[in-house]
Amino acid sequence: MYLALPAGALMIYSVCAMRALSELINTQDPAWPMVQELIAHAKNPVEVLPVHPVDREVALHAIQVTTGSTMGAIVYETGGLLIDHGWLRILGSGHHRLTRSLASWNKGRTMFGDEKPPGYLLVADDAVGGFFAVNGGALGSQMGAVFYFAPDSCQWECLDFGYSQFIGWSLQGELAKFYESLRWPGWEDEIATLEGDQAIFIFPFPATKGPPLEQRHHGVVPIAEMFGLYISGDAAPEIPSRDS
Repeated sequence: MYLALPAGALMIYSVCAMRALSELINTQDPAWPMVQELIAHAKNPVEVLPVHPVDREVALHAIQVTTGSTMGAIVYETGGLLIDHGWLRILGSGHHRLTRSLASWNKGRTMFGDEKPPGYLLVADDAVGGFFAVNGGALGSQMGAVFYFAPDSCQWECLDFGYSQFIGWSLQGELAKFYESLRWPGWEDEIATLEGDQAIFIFPFPATKGPPLEQRHHGVVPIAEMFGLYISGDAAPEIPSRDS
């Protein structure tokens, strides 16, 4: 039921000439109908963000993956997916509620315009600053596998499946069980007004011993600051109050 990520999907900058948009739009065997079927049978709440005709072309050309792949279909046909009340955000071509496209979010983080394949590609993240990435070699020997950077361990953990299976898991998997250690009573109300480019900064950090998560300080910060804190080693973000 799943479509495999095409071979070389993380090698998009290893060639000198980027493919034209017309070469990336697969009209003979598009993956979007299969993605639509997964969405139609989703067990987890999902919102498909509308796509902008210009944004999707820019994002698809930048990421250089065809619409015959699951990743290309999501980039070209959606502004992104908000799953489980917005807890999980899968990147597409961008929307005013999720302004990052898959390509723009990786630019300067995993892709640097130097025609080198990224060591990993960020494809999704969640409301507490967990990040999902497709491994291009930097995360271990499991090439093409999706890894999760878990805030409660501060480590990349291999999920043992590829991008297409990740989309299926996001829509149909047991997210409550997966996130059991990172959720607290009333989390749904707390993330109800959270933007797709924001996350809840929990202090003391989930990876440290301390009181239950609901008793720790929670503050809303840009997801970029969470990436800087957890992944790129920047200073911790300022801790705003719940009311700020």
